[in-house]
Amino acid sequence: MSITLAFCGIGLMGAPMVRRLLAAGHRVRVWNRSPAKAQALVADGAELAATPAEAAHGCDGVFLCLTDERAVYDTVFGAQGVHHAGGAWLVDHSSIAPDAARRYAAELRQISSRVWVDAPVSGGVAGAEAGTLSIMAGGPADTIDTASRYMRAYAGRITRMGAVGAGQVTKLCNQTIVASTVNAVAEAVALAQRSGIDAAALNTALAGGWADSTLLQTFVPRMTGPIDQPLGSVATMLKDVENVAALARVTDTELAGLNGVLASYRAAAAQGLGNADLSDIVRVAWPERPASHEKPR
Repeated sequence: MSITLAFCGIGLMGAPMVRRLLAAGHRVRVWNRSPAKAQALVADGAELAATPAEAAHGCDGVFLCLTDERAVYDTVFGAQGVHHAGGAWLVDHSSIAPDAARRYAAELRQISSRVWVDAPVSGGVAGAEAGTLSIMAGGPADTIDTASRYMRAYAGRITRMGAVGAGQVTKLCNQTIVASTVNAVAEAVALAQRSGIDAAALNTALAGGWADSTLLQTFVPRMTGPIDQPLGSVATMLKDVENVAALARVTDTELAGLNGVLASYRAAAAQGLGNADLSDIVRVAWPERPASHEKPR
């Protein structure tokens, strides 16, 4: 069977997504800016590529899961980018601005036969590992249908939201809710701890009530105790919230609640927490809380 898939970006999300593709019987060629992360997938059956162009060569479909717009642009349009290799379609699972997705799609269409689909995901590392990610896609319906045959290896739900860029708009709606909720959990944890109660008991005490959620159950333990595996960084969420704010300005949408949330994430970055785990947003309201890898006193 010939190589039909390429995957560029082997990070916290990309690695388990590739493993799900391999487990489903697909052949996958992988590339990552840090080669060691891609090399780690060879034992699972992946084939290693030295450049994005090499990864995409001979592949009908290419998947991206990268950190930001610059990484996406360089991987696709750089000197050794995907655009050098012909093929049918490209699915970008990265979270970038909707306008960037539209620009990149148009540029790729001018110089290559590939059709761009923006398909950001939600569900975190656990969802990628379990194959239950939610994917919100923008692009031609027939291309999304074709790519979905492969995406179902790691997705429990795939929804076409409209033309290119619509997937990224939907992801920003998702991140508006997620970023706000994580920040609210952080402030509740800080308020509880500073009021003399054990904040670590909040998720148990609030379970089943209106405040309960997956995020509450996930982040209270992470904000009140040591963590074993990162779920994502403060900087990554800040990038998404900045994109939400930019979209709100363009669409003349007043997001009063988001302004406070954005201030919290900016404050965390200013405190040097950009590369810290997302749970460390709690240290804005609870500065004396130790870093996420340490146990609170």
